[in-house]
Amino acid sequence: MCERETINGVPVTEEQIAAWAAEAEAGYDVAALKKRGRGRPGRGAEPSQVVALRLTLEEIAAIDERAEREGKSRSEVIREALHLSAA
Repeated sequence: MCERETINGVPVTEEQIAAWAAEAEAGYDVAALKKRGRGRPGRGAEPSQVVALRLTLEEIAAIDERAEREGKSRSEVIREALHLSAA
């Protein structure tokens, strides 16, 4: 294996790979995995949709500045703007 393989900056060893393989071969508790809530958290009862949006560099900069200032993500800032425009 390549010595450069890392997870979060920590080198992955052959021993770790062997342990993961043994765990996989033994099987996983599906109920426990579902409880862990993998993936992004839901935003309601319905699945969320991804929407592509074209913005100018200036618009992106404005969104990023507001997001940084308010401690939010780009998506949160855009959703708030949509919510305010619908009100």
